[in-house]
Amino acid sequence: MPHIPIIMSSKKRARTSLKRFEYNKAIKSRVKTFIRKFNAAEGDQKAVAYRLAASELDRAANKGVIHPNKAARTKSRMAKRMLAEKA
Repeated sequence: MPHIPIIMSSKKRARTSLKRFEYNKAIKSRVKTFIRKFNAAEGDQKAVAYRLAASELDRAANKGVIHPNKAARTKSRMAKRMLAEKA
């Protein structure tokens, strides 16, 4: 059985925490969708998909949903994969 807060500030904290969780979940899901589209893309579409995914990663990092280093690491790995396919 989950803990039910009694104190008003705890109740508000529980409400805001739930809102932030839903918000962050939606953004993370959107980022993952763009990464999946990048992985599925072929040829010239790969570069377009990379730009879109990189943009979403940067947006999520700026909003504090994911760590900026994670965004940079993911973009780096995607770029490496994209260049490897061209060669």
